[in-house]
Amino acid sequence: MGALSLRIPGLLSGVLLGLIVLPGAGAAQQPPAQQGMGGIASGVAAAPVYDEQKRPITAGGFVDKGPVIFEDITKKAGLSGWTHKMGTPAKQFIVETNGSGLGLIDYDNDGWLDIYLVNGSTFNALDGKEESPHAALFHNNHDGTFTDVAAKAGVTNDRWGYGVSVADYDNDGWPDIYVGNYGKNRLYHNNHDGTFTDVAEKAGVAVDNWTPGSAWGDYDGDGLLDLYVTGYVHFDRDNLPIGGTKSVGYASCLYRGASVNCGPRGLHGEPDHLFHNNGDGTFTDVTVKAGVEDKDRFYGFTAIFVDINGDGKPDLVVGNDSEPNFLYINKGDGTFDDQSYVSGFALNKDGREIASMGIAAGDYENNGLIDFYVSDFGDDYKVLFHNDGDTSFTDVSYKAGIAQTTIPFVGWGDGFIDYDNDGWLDLFEVNGHVYPEVDQHDWGTTWAERSLLFHNVPDGPKDRRFEYVPPVKGTGLAVVVPARGAVFGDLFNDGKIDVVINPVDGPPVLLRNVNPDHHHWVEMQLVGGTNPVTGRKSPLDATCATVYLKANGMRMRQDVLASGSYISSNDRRLHFGLGDAADAGTAEIHWPSGAKEMVKLPAVDRIYTITEGKGITGALCGGKPCADAKAPAPATATAH
Repeated sequence: MGALSLRIPGLLSGVLLGLIVLPGAGAAQQPPAQQGMGGIASGVAAAPVYDEQKRPITAGGFVDKGPVIFEDITKKAGLSGWTHKMGTPAKQFIVETNGSGLGLIDYDNDGWLDIYLVNGSTFNALDGKEESPHAALFHNNHDGTFTDVAAKAGVTNDRWGYGVSVADYDNDGWPDIYVGNYGKNRLYHNNHDGTFTDVAEKAGVAVDNWTPGSAWGDYDGDGLLDLYVTGYVHFDRDNLPIGGTKSVGYASCLYRGASVNCGPRGLHGEPDHLFHNNGDGTFTDVTVKAGVEDKDRFYGFTAIFVDINGDGKPDLVVGNDSEPNFLYINKGDGTFDDQSYVSGFALNKDGREIASMGIAAGDYENNGLIDFYVSDFGDDYKVLFHNDGDTSFTDVSYKAGIAQTTIPFVGWGDGFIDYDNDGWLDLFEVNGHVYPEVDQHDWGTTWAERSLLFHNVPDGPKDRRFEYVPPVKGTGLAVVVPARGAVFGDLFNDGKIDVVINPVDGPPVLLRNVNPDHHHWVEMQLVGGTNPVTGRKSPLDATCATVYLKANGMRMRQDVLASGSYISSNDRRLHFGLGDAADAGTAEIHWPSGAKEMVKLPAVDRIYTITEGKGITGALCGGKPCADAKAPAPATATAH
């Protein structure tokens, strides 16, 4: 890069508003410095990393032999005909770069996961000069193939789409879809007949401008799911953020000395919103009343409702791009306590903001506590926040063996997944740059990037660390695309977690889990009911329920979540790897109503439906009702 280099902040905060020159490049973990309009950068320009063929490691580093874990079956599955589109290839504006999420949803309740892919748009489409790109709803045909039924289902969106979350907000037993757009958002209500109706305006949750992320959770315990929506940048087409113009204070927008699109630093943000579910199909904005007002209008992406401190009440985490993250603890009285900084979740170990795009939530140590993995921009490591208990988190990225490998990559969708069913959660991250200009320079990075997989392995008698899994040529880990959204779930009802990726300007990628292990597993789909002691009700789809499974000599935790990864929605069913254990164990279920139940699972390798207060009410083997189904196991209930 020569003697002079630019400081590189986190995502899109890698755009410096003004030409800031530093005396040389340093390691990504060097202390940051003030950067004028660009704010405090997240990282500095890291030294390029190349493989043996002199390719940037982001699009290289392949090995000839090794474990084949994922197979790219996109074309075979019938997904390759759909294409994501977002703006023009030049990516002149930030609105064209962030890409879209996707969701896994069993929209027709047939026991098989379908795929909802959000699409972007173009200015010409918004102006009616060309056809709008359409979202896709791929119906699972139960034979390894999918058919796009979005037009028939009425969910094509036809707006500039970004994020999606899935939940049954009206407790009618059918999953609904919330889509975050640039422009008004949509709330697709499931009509129970394979179609949806957009009720966002009527419900009062259409919002406007640019609100990409969303999360569902019953924060006040009334049995109804409430909605949190993140605001990103206020993007004004009448005052476009072009470098050197009045809209950005006549500053230059640069990345390593090259002109790129401007933002988000220096641009106005959009506020976040918390909508209370009124139970009549409408919602009320209670953001200020509940204590979750984003007064500084940080650049919000992914949000998740999940019980962090084990008190049975859903807390809220929000990943902000190039600004401190939010962590709100539910006080149980309809309000939240902002513990972003005191918890350690706001900043990384160096006290710096990161470009938080994706958030993975999971108990990777099997100690009963939820940890978070947050993806970040290139030239900076991705952050693993270890839950120390007492709502306290520590950045253990280097200690856990993740940090150094991730530095060259621009991370987006991520997930804790037990890909080999050994009972320990592994890590998967998809990547892709935001500036097409990187392919024109020898910076050791690329526009299209490959995914990263880390295997959870022991590090002494108590600690765990992650071991990098090299990509074998011709396999799913060697697929190189400008990825954004990613979701994780058991698409083929075979007990193995698969991955679907939504890249920018291209077809989706379906990576089928073909890992050769023969470990056992169980999955659970929860159905909420009523607490027999207090009379309180859980949301029917049991969002934010927590299950601890005692099996295979360990106690594992999974949570029913409506959002995660990068503004996406994963498989809501809970998946537990059992290793070689033939005993499926006992599930300790903490329902949102406050009830606790113990359910003995009678057999391994099954997908159980468990209904609050009734125990096991169904079981699937290979996607079909089990022929040798044993009598449903009764639930032993307690309340608190």
